[in-house]
Amino acid sequence: TPPTYYPMKPAIQELLSRRILVFDGAMGTMIQKERPDEAAYRGDRFQDYLHSLKGNNDLLVLTQPDMIAKIHRAFLDAGADIIETNTFNANRYSMADYHMENLVREINLEATRIAKAEADAFTLSNPDKPRYVAGAIGPTNRTASLSPDVNNPGYRAVSFDDLRSAYREQTEALMDAGCDLLLVETVFDTLNCKAALFAINELKEERNSNIPVMVSGTITDASGRTLSGQTAEAFWVSVSHANLLSIGLNCALGAEEMRAYIESLSRNAWIYTTLYPNAGLPNEFGEYDDS
Repeated sequence: TPPTYYPMKPAIQELLSRRILVFDGAMGTMIQKERPDEAAYRGDRFQDYLHSLKGNNDLLVLTQPDMIAKIHRAFLDAGADIIETNTFNANRYSMADYHMENLVREINLEATRIAKAEADAFTLSNPDKPRYVAGAIGPTNRTASLSPDVNNPGYRAVSFDDLRSAYREQTEALMDAGCDLLLVETVFDTLNCKAALFAINELKEERNSNIPVMVSGTITDASGRTLSGQTAEAFWVSVSHANLLSIGLNCALGAEEMRAYIESLSRNAWIYTTLYPNAGLPNEFGEYDDS
């Protein structure tokens, strides 16, 4: 149950000037631990849906909200200062895999409501440790810089304007629902990220909003480059115009392998840096050596 009023919190920049803030951890693996089956993904509302829904983790905010709230609480209990909404794929392109493009706004609104309710409850119980909600904006399953067809390198599956429109739709809902900040994450194609930032800045100007924006890219392998070919330094230069709160890396490489790239970002960027590692790249047996 959400609190009857939203607690006052200092600007996140104020806290960052005093100490390191801690993010939550991965949502997907926590959902996997709950072992939801097809019936769980469908819930009562989508029992008769014509397409398979298993794996549509963002849909769980509508069909299993208590599961998502429980995961948020676990991370807040562990000391997270910032939790992400369960909206990594809540855009029209990713939702098209499940024929659910029409639910994009509703999923983002509900995901934010659930996260805010938990974060605000923790803030009310301990005002000296305020908690924040980051609206998670994933990369979509399209790439604006690369062709998905090796035989036609000039082909693009999506345009910049199409991505901008999709990101705007998602961002609008996250802002309407009251996220404390926005996180454009797991950026593998900088042009996709630029479309997201364009849409976000449009909305910020229209609404006279100063909502903080964080960007986090992903280094895809030991080459130290994003999928679209940029080094960490080049990635930063490409988005440094956007008046960001922070720049960072998440996913793909494990903590030890990411260190050099984070050090480079920290040296070059004049804003805060973020690090959100996972269990690393799989070994030759398809397993993960990190915890």
